[in-house]
Amino acid sequence: MPANFGNAQDVKERGQRFLKGSPTYILGAIISTIGLFLIINQLFHLQIAGFMPIGTAYFYYLLATFLSLTFLFYPATKKEKGRVPWYDWLLFLLCIITNLYLALHAYDILTKGWEIQAPLLPTIASFVLWLLALEGIRRAGGLILFIICAVFSFYPIYGQYLPGIFWGSPFTLMQAACYHGMGVESIIGIPTRVVGELLAGFIIFGVALVTSGGGKFFMDFALSVLGHTRGGAAKVSVISSAFMSMLSGSVISNVVTTGSVTIPTMKRTGYSPQFAGAVEACASTGGTITPPIMGAAGFLIASFMAVPYSAVMLSAFFPAVLYYITLYTQVDAHAAKMNLVGLPRKELPNFWTTLKDGWFFFGSIVLLTFILFYIRMEAWAPFYTMIFLFACAMLRKSTRLNWKKFLDFLFESGKLMAQITAILAGVGLIAGAVSGTGVANSFSRELVLLAGDNYLLILALGALTSFVLGMGMTVTACYVFLAIVLVPALVKAGLHPMACHLFVLYWGALSYITPPVALGSITAAAIAGSDPMATGYQSMKLGSAKYVVPFFFAINPALIMIGPTERVLLAVLTAIPGAVFLGAAMEGWLYFHGKMSLHQRILTLAIGLLLLYPSWQAAVSAVLIFILLILSIKILPSTRDKVNQII
Repeated sequence: MPANFGNAQDVKERGQRFLKGSPTYILGAIISTIGLFLIINQLFHLQIAGFMPIGTAYFYYLLATFLSLTFLFYPATKKEKGRVPWYDWLLFLLCIITNLYLALHAYDILTKGWEIQAPLLPTIASFVLWLLALEGIRRAGGLILFIICAVFSFYPIYGQYLPGIFWGSPFTLMQAACYHGMGVESIIGIPTRVVGELLAGFIIFGVALVTSGGGKFFMDFALSVLGHTRGGAAKVSVISSAFMSMLSGSVISNVVTTGSVTIPTMKRTGYSPQFAGAVEACASTGGTITPPIMGAAGFLIASFMAVPYSAVMLSAFFPAVLYYITLYTQVDAHAAKMNLVGLPRKELPNFWTTLKDGWFFFGSIVLLTFILFYIRMEAWAPFYTMIFLFACAMLRKSTRLNWKKFLDFLFESGKLMAQITAILAGVGLIAGAVSGTGVANSFSRELVLLAGDNYLLILALGALTSFVLGMGMTVTACYVFLAIVLVPALVKAGLHPMACHLFVLYWGALSYITPPVALGSITAAAIAGSDPMATGYQSMKLGSAKYVVPFFFAINPALIMIGPTERVLLAVLTAIPGAVFLGAAMEGWLYFHGKMSLHQRILTLAIGLLLLYPSWQAAVSAVLIFILLILSIKILPSTRDKVNQII
């Protein structure tokens, strides 16, 4: 089992550090409340009590609240799970004091050039913040990510001794500390700015949705609609996990929460433990690429490209649909092939009762999307949606927020904000190091020269780099690094910028379902009681669309809704059946026919791939091969195993 998995699990376990209602728990909720008011005051320009800090000061205040909570919520070792030792309290206070000091001197930092050369005290504060950011990411992101961030954070110091494209502008230790602590491209660079200016509201909205019962609603809704169909338990896993993971953006936590229900149910209805774990892993992993929230990466794409987040949502939506169509097709085909039935209707919730009790959860998603696309109030959208959500939740006793639930909401918001703030502050060290030394530009330039005019070679190198980095980093961390180092090379090769950003995001996320790392698959395997590597390989098969679709939309951005209307329309009309054929080929079962022979699977796979590529020439070729497939079925009737219905 890879070391990463242990780290991810350890982090998740250590997140539950103290009992609900304990003094430290309440303190965490109080500090979370302060941070929440700080965010609302800044985003809505309320100037509460005349307080309205400048941008950089605001980011330091965020670190003072949420980065400091990391040292309370996430212990240094597993042995400290049930207590907060004195040194964690010391780090907690030191983080608050250091960031408050830098926030109060934010104007001096900007006007006096302290990021280049500063007096002794702010230099010491910057050095302390540097170390706190590294320790924070070790606790919240795991050992592997900490090592990567630590090595890169010292790059400005040793980069001058490296050869060729790896040579970087020289820094002394104190200069590097000032740059990391007070520069606008490192700890308080784009990742932290995205948290404070855009992402925070969506994180808190996700917590609000779960706290008010959204998780149970989406599970019950999927059960009421699909539970009775063949392989219904797996389809419920796909739909419910898709809803929850696209709102939370956290693969591991979603596998653990929804998987603890869906995986045993799948096993009970006849799915093998290996297949059940793979379904849950793939469904949860899809959340990182699915709007409206897409974890943190979607907001970072908008920030790097300087475009509205709605533009990212629009481009990311259709490829995510193709991913889930392929996954759903394989789940249904597997159920047909194995003669698996659905769940008994008497065990399922009533559709209309479920919808009547929780319609406002769907309403919240619709309202959020409407505000993002039509009113274009991106930073405010999740807060307005939360008001609607809580107001509707208060109307029913089962979803009403009492004091205990509200305290849980504040605490969970603080815990999630602490984790994402710590990770992105640490990732900022990577971004700052490669930008400040100039390595990002030189690496990108040399990569373009190496590939020449062969954009497929650059895409292949990009996919490999994204996947390898995704083994040791979170999706967000991997994306930030590649957005700086690799995406410019892809753009210089003539590819569309949005397609390039989504390409590295997709391939960075693939490590969750691809061995040897496969964190999502291994976590699901632990719940299913299956072999981790076998579950990982099954996940690769179920997540096949994630491997091929990024190449297609990078080559032809019509798949991400960019280009002439007729090309976009052609992409939609051909890619949807293409995804179905791809899923059928991977599972070896074709609708209206049944089990396929090897050569029929190859023909079906070719049809799927050609239809996924948005061009009329590819579509015509797919039709010709489909005719060949039909002839093959007619000529070889012994392979026929007709399906009576499509579900």
